[in-house]
Amino acid sequence: MSQHRFNIRVYGLLINEKNEVLITDEYRSGLFFTKFPGGGLEWGEGLKDCLIREFKEELSIDIVPGELFYCTDFFVASAWKETDQLISVYYMVNYPRVNELTFELYPLPSREERELFRWLPLDEIGAHHFTFPIDQFVAEKLKNNPW
Repeated sequence: MSQHRFNIRVYGLLINEKNEVLITDEYRSGLFFTKFPGGGLEWGEGLKDCLIREFKEELSIDIVPGELFYCTDFFVASAWKETDQLISVYYMVNYPRVNELTFELYPLPSREERELFRWLPLDEIGAHHFTFPIDQFVAEKLKNNPW
């Protein structure tokens, strides 16, 4: 008998002055995927604490979590463990030196086992840029949100 679990994920939407949102391309376990920066909630951690930790680990920056943007309201099974139900929480995030963040261009899809970051213009964003259903939904919500 398999055990069903909840897997809570926390993601940040960081937007620069050029109206671009930060996204990440990753290659893990033989799968290439594009998503928003963030990751899994650890035991004893609050949602915003998780987001702060993830940005520190992934980008070595100290962000300030802002307004809640979206929380999963439909069922999604994990791509890695079908007995896990994902609950994903998305916050707007602030970083005082956001416009100083630059990233080198890289070929897609990447086959390197690491996280690579890039800016995606909000006027070009769409579900087709993202791998997972929740990120696709959030991308469309961002696209239709008046900035």
